[in-house]
Amino acid sequence: MRPAVVEQLGARIRAARQEADLSVAALADLSDVSRRMLTQIELGQANPSVAILDRIAAGLGTTFAALMGVGADDAPDGVEVWSTAAGSWAVLLDAVDTAALSVETWKWKLLGEDVYEGGAGVPIPAIMLHVTEGALEIVTDADVQVIEAGGSGRTVTAGTYRYRAREGQAAVFFSVALLTRSTAPSTRAV
Repeated sequence: MRPAVVEQLGARIRAARQEADLSVAALADLSDVSRRMLTQIELGQANPSVAILDRIAAGLGTTFAALMGVGADDAPDGVEVWSTAAGSWAVLLDAVDTAALSVETWKWKLLGEDVYEGGAGVPIPAIMLHVTEGALEIVTDADVQVIEAGGSGRTVTAGTYRYRAREGQAAVFFSVALLTRSTAPSTRAV
């Protein structure tokens, strides 16, 4: 993530933690993220993975999208959350939260040999995908799925998953992730 995004994210996490009346140690226990890492994130000194942010969000009783500040009042271009030196990127376009579920809409572009790996430790009930250019390969612990341009698919995983463009070409696609909300102490969206 860009440094400005990392700083904003740290401030949002700190504010949400304080509003929930949680110490850094308490949030560390709830999220299974070390106190040192949480402190570095809150100070904008660490560039955390999406998996770590998912765990922190769950510990706060909110979602990754809410931590990123994406919701109904945000600009339609979204927030760039992931990118590579080769030019691949992922933009969180929008999110809707309910008491039981968070729904996130993403736009992705994968180039060449770039691979995105996600889902570490956060069960995902469903990810719906639609490919607009190229071909996307989705690898889970149990399956390899290929979706060609114009096609749609779905994946469910409790483990890790990987996105990559088929045969090192380029792939542009949208994903809609359905994420179960945790029952942590605070249910307020950030």
